[in-house]
Amino acid sequence: MTTTVTTHRARVLAAPGDRHDEILTPEALDFIGRLAGAFGDRRQDLLRERRRQALRLATGSPLDFPIATAAIRADPDWRVAAPAPGLEDRTVEITGPPERRMAVNALSSGAKVWMADFEDATAPTWTNVIGGQLTLLDAVERRIDFTTPEGKEYRLGLQLPAIVVRPRGWHLLEEHLECDGQPVPASLVDFGLYFFHCAQRQIDAGYGPYFYLPKLENRYEARLWNDVFVLAQDLLGIPRGTVRATVLIETITAAFEMEEILHELREHSAGLNAGRWDYLFSLIKTFGHRPDFLLSDRAQVTMTAPFLRAYTELLVRTCHKRGAHAIGGMSAHVPAKDPEANDAALATVRLDKEREAEDGFDGSWVAHPGLVPVCQEVFDHVLGGRPHQLDRTRADVRVGARDLLSVRRISGPPTEQGVRTNIAVALRYFDAWLRGQGAVALYGLMEDAATAEIARVQIWQWLRHRVIDRDTVLRILDEELADLGAEHPWAAVDDVRELFERTALTGELPLFFTPDAYTRHLVRIPEARS
Repeated sequence: MTTTVTTHRARVLAAPGDRHDEILTPEALDFIGRLAGAFGDRRQDLLRERRRQALRLATGSPLDFPIATAAIRADPDWRVAAPAPGLEDRTVEITGPPERRMAVNALSSGAKVWMADFEDATAPTWTNVIGGQLTLLDAVERRIDFTTPEGKEYRLGLQLPAIVVRPRGWHLLEEHLECDGQPVPASLVDFGLYFFHCAQRQIDAGYGPYFYLPKLENRYEARLWNDVFVLAQDLLGIPRGTVRATVLIETITAAFEMEEILHELREHSAGLNAGRWDYLFSLIKTFGHRPDFLLSDRAQVTMTAPFLRAYTELLVRTCHKRGAHAIGGMSAHVPAKDPEANDAALATVRLDKEREAEDGFDGSWVAHPGLVPVCQEVFDHVLGGRPHQLDRTRADVRVGARDLLSVRRISGPPTEQGVRTNIAVALRYFDAWLRGQGAVALYGLMEDAATAEIARVQIWQWLRHRVIDRDTVLRILDEELADLGAEHPWAAVDDVRELFERTALTGELPLFFTPDAYTRHLVRIPEARS
């Protein structure tokens, strides 16, 4: 496919901030403008196709493995690129926002990979977006050490993990940058600024520009990313195939195109990841109108559920068939101060990682440095000192469309405690997100936007199918908002209520809470620049 490249520079609409000029250089803005000019229209086309596909599925069209790409799935010969430097061993990956203190902790945790998350773990204020880019630049330059006003020191160790950046999804815009009078796609901002400033630096350091790609729904969106990589490498004189990207399989439609997604990205592919909560969120968004897709309490929907086992086993088989890493899901537990509670949490994490390692995954995610040793120990035991288990092809796995969609076997009415937990988590996360915090410790877990999404769409689904009544939800909503206000007197309770009502209590389900909430609450453009 031929890509037309324009030379329009992106324009900054936000007020200047400390050190922002190091990131928002004329050359970097020109690079962003070229990406936006080349791919903005295709992004819009793909978002329209998302809506068309959603309508087809909502009106009864079956979801199955595409007939048009059967030859790609049947071809035994193609493989993805070999693991890039620093990505051979991915047994433990730690995730979190590119915030300075958390970045130092992650980089010093002993994990093999740090996933710097501009998506679910970052509330996209302009300060956070550009501050995150500064954090990454400083980390690559090894000048990220600092001491807090209280005297606590944060220092990097000698051996650092590989850095993998997760940009925001295709559905989001960055309102503080415009090109040709339109906001720039947030994906291209996060990718482009990091790539422009750090790609060559990472190559020189013995690594490369590595990425996680969120929220993809089909092979065409993977193809768009691949074309972005090709153009970005060409513009900066970096050899094609230097970029590596791991795709999160966190939408139900992408689960039916895993091989096709790897095929589209094959010269740039680093594997697939099992994105748990977003996968369930996508399932409800896609089939929430159907009673046979009614899910019970979130705590009851574990990864041992048959349809989730089918999803993860197919992911491992697909990856290893094509020479790609299969990365497991998140363990979000935060170590507790109470020894008994901490031991119980670590035991839960251990069981989860043992299941993943024994199923054939090559590594897994943790949200806290305290979980790195447990995850590493489990994978070391199963892998026996090997960096991965790509040779374990899982040829025994046979998964069909029905297996991926067999939700009815775990459906059931929610409990009032399950309803309360979802409302409490959504409200507290919304409160933190509106204040600019994207990763939040709640009830012993490190939560991000994916958790808030599954919490609010479950409330919507239960109301739609009348397994809970609206009066009960409103009563619990009032009680939890009162508790939130008592816990955090500074909380914008009215804004939190409005956001919850707008995204969970309406007749039509908003696809994401983030775009509208971002525009209403996080965009800060001075009058003189608007």
